[in-house]
Amino acid sequence: MCEKSANNTENLDGMTDPHPPRKKSTVKRFISGILMGSFFFAIVYFGVPTMYMTCFGLQIKCVDEVLKIGYNLKKIQEIPFFHALNWYLLMVANYFLFGETFIQHGRVYLRKYYLLDMLSSYHRFISFCFYFIGLVWFVVILRKKILRQQFSLLFWTHFLLIVITAQACMIMQAMYEGIIWLIMSIWLVSINDSCAFIFGKHFGKTPLIRVSPKKTLEGFILGGICTIILGAFLSHFLCHFKYLVCPIKFASVDNEITYRSNCTPSYNFQPIAYAIGDFSVNYYPFMKHSFYLSIFASVIAPFGGFCASGFKRAVGVKDFADTVPGHGGILDRGDCQYLMMTFVNVYIMTFVKDPNVEEIFRKIAKLSDEQQLEFYSLLRSSLSDLLAGDVGNTSKLTLYGSYF
Repeated sequence: MCEKSANNTENLDGMTDPHPPRKKSTVKRFISGILMGSFFFAIVYFGVPTMYMTCFGLQIKCVDEVLKIGYNLKKIQEIPFFHALNWYLLMVANYFLFGETFIQHGRVYLRKYYLLDMLSSYHRFISFCFYFIGLVWFVVILRKKILRQQFSLLFWTHFLLIVITAQACMIMQAMYEGIIWLIMSIWLVSINDSCAFIFGKHFGKTPLIRVSPKKTLEGFILGGICTIILGAFLSHFLCHFKYLVCPIKFASVDNEITYRSNCTPSYNFQPIAYAIGDFSVNYYPFMKHSFYLSIFASVIAPFGGFCASGFKRAVGVKDFADTVPGHGGILDRGDCQYLMMTFVNVYIMTFVKDPNVEEIFRKIAKLSDEQQLEFYSLLRSSLSDLLAGDVGNTSKLTLYGSYF
């Protein structure tokens, strides 16, 4: 009779929870995904300072997640100030990398505040001194019995500074060329991840890679095709907004520093009309760049996730953390994003970015009088040669002639 009662209780427990664990997990992932998407739109809406702080905060959290795994794996005993040293090196790396970006794009602040201008003049030397203070600190707190663990964690920290902090800085550099580059890179990876998951779940049969047995070849291929198609529509839609396509520049107006979000869009964001029968379709040159970004997001970026999966298997953890319900840690969501952002930065610097006239002028202004005269002589000679070689070009003759 007791046995029967126990069975009845067991059945009753099963009836009180009509949602199986997998369904609960899916609901959690969906709700968390909506919240993360809303948060992303909010930071884009509130502008550059919010994006700066968010990028800084997320990379700090990613480093923290991996360092905690490292400390648990090495089972290192408590050493005074050793944790603080890791965070000190992280702050030094951020000071150097984000400082370089700020100096390049925030000149208006440097002209207004003397302290910032002075710090920018000696920025690399100050960063160098801070770093070597950290190395001296590390040597001072070494302990004989755990030397291997201490050096191992030091290398962990330096590896994270390269893989996470340096790439977070690349994200900000890409953003200054236009917020659209940031949005496209994030959403292309998200689209590919979602489409690969959906197609893999319904049509997947062939395992893609051993470290991630749930990833399938069918999901990989169909997700990539879907990413290219949706990426084209997304890029066409985003090109309509000047706030997204204009490079980020700051200006001083009435002794106040403001962000200029209005500009004449560059060639990449100018529509080109193509007639197809009785219809006309607008094509943006940026869509060509979007195609290459989609290819990378579909073919190469997923391997950042595969690498992270292999690392988690090596250290015996399922997720980096449990920060986001149903998704794991911040790094679980950003493992592919960091690789994608690095590619976007390199792509812009190689194929898109034009020389900055203002930046070149600032460098010339730092030259001595003799060097400036020498530069002027070289420039005048070069323009004279161009003028002689383009005798038939009326527009160039008029342009060059006005300066001679």
